Amino acid sequence: MPKAKVYITLKPALLDAQGRVLQSALQQLGFESVQGVRVGKYLEVELAPNGDPHEQIEAMCQKLLANPVIEQYRYEIEP
Repeated sequence: MPKAKVYITLKPALLDAQGRVLQSALQQLGFESVQGVRVGKYLEVELAPNGDPHEQIEAMCQKLLANPVIEQYRYEIEP
């Protein structure tokens, strides 16, 4: 059964408010070397062995999992 690992993040041009809060908190905890934090989503999707898993995951990302206006995504398919 193929498994897809999907990584979704905000597009680089967009401000990541949650990332900024984490960056500030890390610096306040003494991690001064932290220069930036970006927050995203990680999903694992198990697929039935029929069909093309790349086509299926691409369609899922475009239709539901990611917002193409503000997010970018990439995925890996494991056999």
